[in-house]
Amino acid sequence: MEKMKAGIIGLHMGLAHLEAYLKNPHTQPVAICDINEELLKEVQKKYELPWASTDYRELLSRKEVQIVSVASPDFYHKEHCVAALSAGKHVLCEKPLALTLEDCQAIVSAARKSTASFMIGQVARFSPGFSLAKKIIDSGEIGELFFVESEYAHDYRVAPGAGGWRKDPKRPREPFIGGGCHAVDLLRWIAGDPVETFAYANHKCLPDWPVNDALIALYKFPGDIMGKVFCSIGCRRPYTMRSVFYGTRGTIIADNTSPAIKLSSLRYCQQAGLYDFATIPVTTASHNVEQEVAYFVDCILNNQPVAMDAIEGSKTVASCLAAVISASKGEKVALQPLYQTFLQEEA
Repeated sequence: MEKMKAGIIGLHMGLAHLEAYLKNPHTQPVAICDINEELLKEVQKKYELPWASTDYRELLSRKEVQIVSVASPDFYHKEHCVAALSAGKHVLCEKPLALTLEDCQAIVSAARKSTASFMIGQVARFSPGFSLAKKIIDSGEIGELFFVESEYAHDYRVAPGAGGWRKDPKRPREPFIGGGCHAVDLLRWIAGDPVETFAYANHKCLPDWPVNDALIALYKFPGDIMGKVFCSIGCRRPYTMRSVFYGTRGTIIADNTSPAIKLSSLRYCQQAGLYDFATIPVTTASHNVEQEVAYFVDCILNNQPVAMDAIEGSKTVASCLAAVISASKGEKVALQPLYQTFLQEEA
């Protein structure tokens, strides 16, 4: 069978996509786009790609390109995704889907009208440690969940984005939406869509950035499950998404950067009240784009629905935005009214 031809828009995060398409037996990268001409030429030469341009519209006009990764800065996602879907391309968009509900709604509408497949790249769902944690939770081993927590701890001093776009005061990018969405989506995947949130934020670590650099949000999930997400882009520590899942029969501690997860359950209880943690090895792949691409390609080839569709991406953005609003106003925010922004067309 002939390989699907892939194109990549944005070559910073997009390099991981390029490598993933090269490794996938069903795809072949043939076109790249980036506004940085020097980087564009460098990547084209290194990977011996037949086509490159600084204009994404030229990439989308290539008939041979069937699947496109949108890995451009967050505020371009709506423009690039809508254009790619309108051109009939299958689209894999890097997280977050967008930075506003209006942009999310535009992508949802474009995806609904298109015959092509769409996927949002919430890559935490493909991290081996988190995938195993979900399987254990779904098996019932740790009982009924009652509290879940995750974090996005990252020092953005070394990751301001190409040209400093993450700290551009003309286009403020809320870290809890742009980065914290990893942790929020992980908890949504495991505990369901949050019902409401209350949050606090401060700005102590990166005073020259135009946004709060730390936020902590409490969430209420279905089934009376409590949740917490902490996001810091100025903390002085290695990048991590340490997460803990508490159930009535056990506890899981998992991370996207550690070579093992920890599981405590009745199986490891030596005697009444005396628990221990079992260490379960996992492959370390904090940003498992290879498996993410493999999943998307499999859905396309087998004409199967994509679990991480535009609605899923929108719900994660809404859950993050609600926390940002709460921290700003100092009040609790209900999620359902925000969901209705992009769910109303489904009715």
